[in-house]
Amino acid sequence: MLNKYFNNYYVLKILLVEDNLMNQKVVMFNLKKLNCEIIPVTNGREALENFKNNSYNLILMDIMLPEMNGYEITTEIRKFEKINKVEKPVVIIALTANTYENDKEKCLNVGMNEYLSKPFSALQLISTIQKYIPQENE
Repeated sequence: MLNKYFNNYYVLKILLVEDNLMNQKVVMFNLKKLNCEIIPVTNGREALENFKNNSYNLILMDIMLPEMNGYEITTEIRKFEKINKVEKPVVIIALTANTYENDKEKCLNVGMNEYLSKPFSALQLISTIQKYIPQENE
């Protein structure tokens, strides 16, 4: 069922912004059957530079990061997109252990598209990503 979204003709390029290597491995394991190219980075500055120099379909963004937090990175990404008149802004999904209602609201207010609280299941992650994948007829 999921393979119709991830086929040989469409490779989803994902920037994984996560400083915890175990969490990186979990995400990468959960997405390994999908046709994805996952680029992991471990700090905020590296994430921002990587975004500016590459093209991504999606960013999986931790909130608590060294050098810049996920809110700051997202704010800078959205500014960069606006300045450069990007037609289709990158999808940013927060992956965070912060579970207070105002944390979700803050993520959405800075420009993130979605919010997943840790721990999350593979199904939750995949179904959230699926919302943003072009269908075969698009």
